[in-house]
Amino acid sequence: MMDLGISGRGALVLGGGGGLGSAIAKSLAREGVKVAVADLVEAAADKTVAAIRESGGEATAVSWDLADHAAMESTMDDLEKSHWSVDILVNITGGPPPSPVTSQTEELWKDQFNAMVLSVIRLTDRLLPGMKERGWGRIITSTSSGILTPIPNLGLSNALRSALVGWSKTLAREVGGYGVTSNLVIPGRIATRRIVFLDEAKAEREGRAVEDVTEESVSSIPVGRYGEPDEYAAAVTFLASASASYITGASIRIDGGLIPSV
Repeated sequence: MMDLGISGRGALVLGGGGGLGSAIAKSLAREGVKVAVADLVEAAADKTVAAIRESGGEATAVSWDLADHAAMESTMDDLEKSHWSVDILVNITGGPPPSPVTSQTEELWKDQFNAMVLSVIRLTDRLLPGMKERGWGRIITSTSSGILTPIPNLGLSNALRSALVGWSKTLAREVGGYGVTSNLVIPGRIATRRIVFLDEAKAEREGRAVEDVTEESVSSIPVGRYGEPDEYAAAVTFLASASASYITGASIRIDGGLIPSV
């Protein structure tokens, strides 16, 4: 077994009660990382934490609405008072409702920008001084394949997640000298509740059976299946490792070959 060199480190995983976030939190915990599992749904975070503890890992649950920026400082203060330094930050935000990019209200754009983009930037800024002081840090931001090939009827997601591409790349240059890396991970179609929801929404929109939509979707993936959350988590965990210290400013695709662009 490869020693990833992160045992004893502390992590904060946003969206840790969801399919991708939960898998990442569990994967990090298996490497000896102390994981703070943050999620809007407290019960979901608790479920992930329970699974980690049952396997002998160390974890704590954090109820967190990313749109509530005012709560961020107090939440982080509470974590740090319990001696939970965050060396590894995994940014995962929920997806906006399916919609075209046109004719959306200004309020919707603002709300989704605050939840999906500004929350990530503000939290990272809050944690960077500690990472710099310790001379070690990992910032890993999960996005969407829509940042490379815009996905029809996911206009808000395509636009807003793309903002994080320029931010992450710029950040990598600014913090690299402090031993901190910044990378993007780009999921293709991973078998989570979100993918089921999108398949169901497309089926309803087009008046088709969900099974037909899913079969069509799977047929467009070179490996011929949806990815598993654990496969996504394995790549994220490697990027969080000591072995990945020379990988920064990168955008890593975990998509089974789905994204058609080079």
